[in-house]
Amino acid sequence: METTVQHSMTDLNYSDYYDELKGGISQVCNYNNVRDFSQVFLPSFFSIVFIVGFIGNGLVLCVLVKYRNRSNVTDVCLFNLALSDLLFLSSLPFWAHYAAIAQWTFGSFMCHAVTAFYMLGFYGSIFFMILMTLDRYAVIVHAHTSLFSKHRSVRASIVLALLMWVLSLAASLPMIIFSQVKNESNVLICTEEYPEGTKWKLFSYIELNILGLIFPISVMVFCYSHIIPVLMALKSQKRHKAVRLILVLVTVFFLFWTPYNIVIFLKFLRHMGYMTSCEWEQDLHMATQWVETIAFSHCCLNPIIYAFVGQKFRTLVLKVLKQWFPVCFGRCTTIVSEFSERRGSVSSRSSVISSTKIV
Repeated sequence: METTVQHSMTDLNYSDYYDELKGGISQVCNYNNVRDFSQVFLPSFFSIVFIVGFIGNGLVLCVLVKYRNRSNVTDVCLFNLALSDLLFLSSLPFWAHYAAIAQWTFGSFMCHAVTAFYMLGFYGSIFFMILMTLDRYAVIVHAHTSLFSKHRSVRASIVLALLMWVLSLAASLPMIIFSQVKNESNVLICTEEYPEGTKWKLFSYIELNILGLIFPISVMVFCYSHIIPVLMALKSQKRHKAVRLILVLVTVFFLFWTPYNIVIFLKFLRHMGYMTSCEWEQDLHMATQWVETIAFSHCCLNPIIYAFVGQKFRTLVLKVLKQWFPVCFGRCTTIVSEFSERRGSVSSRSSVISSTKIV
């Protein structure tokens, strides 16, 4: 009987089939349909996400580096968020090749390295979104508190960014350390091999659920539930736009990452001894492909949501594009500038908090 190895980015594990045999489950499940789907769908999807995400996040980095003299705390967070997304995206070409041929051909070192890029980008993106949320909360809700305004500097934000990277590395270490190349029935796989008799695999599932959804969504709900009343009390004409943007941020994050975390929790239950039939196994593998499709697309939206929505940042992007591609973007930049000037002449400048600063 032909044995196949399935791709699962949630736990980077191709060896669930072999784990079942080792665990004493006598039935042999046929994963041919899932494998055939993965070999066509995943490489195509990963390639699209890589190209779109690389262009968007790369443009964010270029703008922030070019105009670094104007940097503030938000810009430092945006820079590191884009860097996290690029780290995450850099792993996708390797996973695309892995899914296409159902075998790891890059060696043991690259198995550790690609896993590190993937996990650091994954946790880094989430932690910097949390940091940006907390920064908004401090600036808007505690705008007149000297403690927050005193320590809100670019230097302090750099220290916080370094702390976020350390936390991301700490959260990623178990999966990085336990990742290795194995030979299963003449098929090389890059998977994490946890020590026998330990709870590391269960810990990895719980960690993904808590740090990947429960903690960030809790922070967002708490902070934005305090931010929105403050914004609604302002007389600025831009307050409704700012509130809509906040609701979009929370809604998009919840919709894109909740299905992924539900599947992670189902994998946790399966590892605990529930849902061990072949039908459940096949459904979980297939569901993994789809929820990863949704979740991984979020890194393409981050530049749009966090950077390009802001008028100030959008102007800088168009300015850079005009310098690089004067024929294509020259007229577009002129039109946007004239529109901004006309709108600025009739809008109120007395608001303490503008939607640009909020973004």
